[in-house]
Amino acid sequence: MTLHRTALLAVVGFCFAWPVHAANYAIKTISDAEPPKEVKESIRKLLSQQCVQLVDAKGRTLAELWFRKELPVKATETQVKNGLTYQEVPVSSLIGVMRVPKGLTDYRKQKVKPGVYTLRFGIQPMDGDHMGTAPYSEFCLVSPAEDDTKPDLMEAKSLNELSGHTTEGHPSMLLLFPGKGAVAEPKLVDKGEGHWVLLFQIDAAAGEHKAKMSFGLTLIGASSSA
Repeated sequence: MTLHRTALLAVVGFCFAWPVHAANYAIKTISDAEPPKEVKESIRKLLSQQCVQLVDAKGRTLAELWFRKELPVKATETQVKNGLTYQEVPVSSLIGVMRVPKGLTDYRKQKVKPGVYTLRFGIQPMDGDHMGTAPYSEFCLVSPAEDDTKPDLMEAKSLNELSGHTTEGHPSMLLLFPGKGAVAEPKLVDKGEGHWVLLFQIDAAAGEHKAKMSFGLTLIGASSSA
């Protein structure tokens, strides 16, 4: 009986361990990692030293991300207390930077070549060309770090042109899901239909009022119309 019970426990233990290795993607968090030196110093000094690495099932690093320490938002005291949303984030706000070791594809299935990029907040135009192409209208626009020289806000047109340098055409973008469920420690969630979303939080400030801002950044996944 003892032998059979031991064997059964071993099998059960194996079954519980198996799903850990079955996921297509995962993240690793490094608490003390210098942001890439390719980033301009005026931007680099705003970034946290926490690095989030996206890895595939074979452990290969697909992307590394650093987010800013504090994000300025436009919100009233009441809005801060009720919980910040993307509506309070100014268009073109710097969210973070991303290093791509071996290439990646964005939400439009455009190729993002190996390199270092800035991530800035953008909103998709509500016009006939874009209707129905994404479940949400908020994105992070991906721009070459060498071309993004300062963290200041910019006109939406200028941001689109800057992001167009990434793909030599249409702006490069990563879809933002609502950040519901995000906590202090970043986590990767499978949203279905091939969408893998990084949930994370950034400290945000509206004048003297402070709060946590939650994000849901799509790292893997593309529009069905792309």
